[in-house]
Amino acid sequence: MAMEIRLQKILADLGVASRRKSEAMIEEGRVMVNGKVAEIGQKADPDLDHIKLDGKLLTRRPGPKVYYAFHKPRGVVSTLEDPQERPSVGDYLRKIKARVYPVGRLDFDSEGLLLLTNDGDFTHEVLHPAKKIPKVYQVKVKGVLSDADIEPLEKGIYLEDGKTAPAKVKKLRKAKENSWIEMTIHEGRKRQIRRMLYRVGHSVLRLVRVKVGGIELGGLAPGEMRPLTPKEIEKIRLKSAGGAAPDKRKRRVHV
Repeated sequence: MAMEIRLQKILADLGVASRRKSEAMIEEGRVMVNGKVAEIGQKADPDLDHIKLDGKLLTRRPGPKVYYAFHKPRGVVSTLEDPQERPSVGDYLRKIKARVYPVGRLDFDSEGLLLLTNDGDFTHEVLHPAKKIPKVYQVKVKGVLSDADIEPLEKGIYLEDGKTAPAKVKKLRKAKENSWIEMTIHEGRKRQIRRMLYRVGHSVLRLVRVKVGGIELGGLAPGEMRPLTPKEIEKIRLKSAGGAAPDKRKRRVHV
């Protein structure tokens, strides 16, 4: 009995790329099914159909699903390779036998926790807006945020691509010329935190993602990675299903 699945999910399950990136590959005409250029929304049977990417036949070789926490350094692109030949996440993955890809992204100038996996369903649970998986950032900003600055961030602020969902903002510490805050959001717009803070008059000096859905950066140094524990993976499943209790613990970035 044939079992047809959306093509972008098949590519993600094969560890080719995330669903979003797979959709881009299909739109670029790089994917063929049974000798014909694939279209967005097309379905296929991975066991019966011949699926090619850039002319190379993709075969279904179910291997173990793997999950890693990676501390992306500042000045590294959140892709497996970069056309401009800048340092990329792929440069750090040579010792991993499985083909993994980043779950979402961190800006070139940002650092911190980036999840890596070959599990397309896990990636979908982390990134889909409806799942509302919280991402926690510690941010060093120029100047000191006042309560008047924080209020619009917590209510949602209008950006070029529409109003943001409300963010949670917590003051951590301050100096004469700058301050550290903690921001929690569940959206994943490009450079979202930097743009939100710019709208209230503050530029970002440093941005570190410290937590994704209950998985913490912990003591990982820039460039280091570690496998996720079964308990951490389950935290994502629970939060995606809306069944996890909020984690009220605090952590700091040492600078």
